[in-house]
Amino acid sequence: MTGPLTFTLPLLATFIWAASTVVNRLAVGVIDPAAISFYRWLTAALVISPFVLANVWRARRVVFRHIGKLAVLGLLGMSLYQSLAYFAAHTVSATSMGLILATMPLLTLLLAVPVLHARPTSGMLTGALVSFSGLACLVSGGEPGLLLRQGVGTGEAMMLLASFSYALYCVLVKRWQIPLGTWESLYVQILCGTLVLLPPFLLAPTVALTRDNLPLVLFAGLFASALAPGLWMRGLVAVGAERTSALMNLVPLFTALLAIFILGETFHAYHAIGGGLVLLGIGLGNLRRPGRDSAATTEPETG
Repeated sequence: MTGPLTFTLPLLATFIWAASTVVNRLAVGVIDPAAISFYRWLTAALVISPFVLANVWRARRVVFRHIGKLAVLGLLGMSLYQSLAYFAAHTVSATSMGLILATMPLLTLLLAVPVLHARPTSGMLTGALVSFSGLACLVSGGEPGLLLRQGVGTGEAMMLLASFSYALYCVLVKRWQIPLGTWESLYVQILCGTLVLLPPFLLAPTVALTRDNLPLVLFAGLFASALAPGLWMRGLVAVGAERTSALMNLVPLFTALLAIFILGETFHAYHAIGGGLVLLGIGLGNLRRPGRDSAATTEPETG
């Protein structure tokens, strides 16, 4: 049985992830990117530990057998993905960040071709062309010709790499099929990701928690990294992957609205055109695609 409340859970998760992108911008100048990345996942690990640590210990033989793969997933899905977003936030608006991250589902489909040996479809190729046309509009501020003369900005390149990193994470989760429960696997990945983030944290110029940055850290750790994945997975079970995954397209919209009202950002025409093309391309890429790649829909985002 599904009802309004069932759909509300994954919908709230998308809203939290959109708010997390706004938090990326709010963190600029308030806390070092390496510090908030480390504190975020450390907080998530501490919160989740009481619920899954015993299960992880019982499955320790499986964990040790697959620790290399779990470490790679932690690097891609936790360390790289979010750290790049924190650094990119110094030069990229929250609205643009949200729209660039919207390319993630399409990148997941494209990566599934070489990694999962999925068969490319005409819709996928057409969708890729349309989405990347929209992406060119976004990263160039509505002037694609600038890309030929100046190239992609550092912040935009970081966001593209972040999107690619998480897309690869989703595909590898599907390929490796590690025999652990979702929460247990996610927990070990978080621990591995936190360890990877420790060296840059120790090298950061300042890592002090203050009255200004503590709320940002707690939101990222408690809500975006712990609560939202739980809400999302609950939605997957109750509603199904197909209908739940469609809600992910609301993240860029929620991000733009929050950025306008909280950060005072301006929504430009190129945001609408570029973002619209990106989402249209994703829709085309998913049309009549046999053997739908569940990695793109069942893994909770950690945004």
